[in-house]
Amino acid sequence: MSGELRTGEAIPSMRALAKSIHVSVITVQKAYEDLQRDGFIETTVGRGSFVSAQNKEFYQEEQQRIAEEHLQAAAEIGRVSNISLEKLIELLTLFYEEA
Repeated sequence: MSGELRTGEAIPSMRALAKSIHVSVITVQKAYEDLQRDGFIETTVGRGSFVSAQNKEFYQEEQQRIAEEHLQAAAEIGRVSNISLEKLIELLTLFYEEA
């Protein structure tokens, strides 16, 4: 198993998951509600729960928010240390293309 779920893939029922990991069904229900609220799963009565197509967008938005926090910190360090914006852009470009 790769540990990754594909869009549209079914996930275990609440009861089955609770039984397999030895926790309360209520605990799993709360987790599924959180996953559904955050757009990671879609639940249909009578069909079950499935991996949502929206989860990639949510993940990308979250990653962008984290990147923005780091860039904000880098900009502050640059200002305080008199590092030019051009130098910061050059460094970011270097790091981005390094992979």
